[in-house]
Amino acid sequence: MRKVIGIGETILDIIFRNDRPYAAVPGGSVFNGLVSLGRLGVDVLFISELGNDHVGNILQRFMRDNHISTQYLDCFPDGKSPISLAFLDEKQNASYLFYKDYPEQRLEVPLPPINEDDIFIFGSYYALNPALRKTVKEFIEYAKERKAILYYDPNFRTAHAHEAIHVMPSVLENLEYADVVRGSDEDFFNLFQEPDLDKVYKDHIQFYCDTFLATRGEKGVELRTRKEALHCESSVIQPVSTIGAGDNFNAGIIYALLKLDIKKSDIPALNEQQWRTIIQCGIDFSSQVCLSYDNYLSKEYANQYHFQ
Repeated sequence: MRKVIGIGETILDIIFRNDRPYAAVPGGSVFNGLVSLGRLGVDVLFISELGNDHVGNILQRFMRDNHISTQYLDCFPDGKSPISLAFLDEKQNASYLFYKDYPEQRLEVPLPPINEDDIFIFGSYYALNPALRKTVKEFIEYAKERKAILYYDPNFRTAHAHEAIHVMPSVLENLEYADVVRGSDEDFFNLFQEPDLDKVYKDHIQFYCDTFLATRGEKGVELRTRKEALHCESSVIQPVSTIGAGDNFNAGIIYALLKLDIKKSDIPALNEQQWRTIIQCGIDFSSQVCLSYDNYLSKEYANQYHFQ
């Protein structure tokens, strides 16, 4: 059975609405999508780190409750588990403050089992952070050697935009490793200072990775490959929170690749109808998550969801 392996941050998100704390939910960019996949019955492994503290215990219990293995967690005794404060604006988009206290030695975990055509997802600043880059790169290269599908979400937010030029060598390495690159239009603007997604693809992505997905919120989704150029409309909804939208779009794309039994060698030959089916699954998951304060699909939705 094919499985999904992710590497990234685990964090407790405290969500504020009208400057009042409204909810506290486990989060993290890669983590959010893996929770949804675990609830859908996918075999999921997660490589991450958290403190040996009360917040860390909450996060570990949540992972076990959602069928995510905790075998590849670095539970450090020094430092504290990370927390974020997420402040929702009138459009339910979030701005963040992060509180982190990591030890000097980080991510000391063994290599997980990865087989051909498993899916390995990585991204965000976690995959660029100089303090972690060497270790994260070892996991990425291992997944590549094992012939997994590598799915890269830059998730490069405005808070790090001033660092773009410094982390660009690592960004380009990640693009070269990837079989699929998916990010938001905001991510790519922060990285390349280019609003035109066709230019982003042709000037910055295509040389490294053929398959490029860009989400544009209510303006829809763009796909660019050497064979296809597609636009897909977003669902019309009234969002409650957009915090997990992109993460669960990723979950939908990955879930569709598994359900359609698309292997690494199949990706370059996918046709328009196959891509529309795959992207619709991403839109379905993203839209559903925006209707609640959770960062992932509800268990009820996951139990009743039937892939079309």
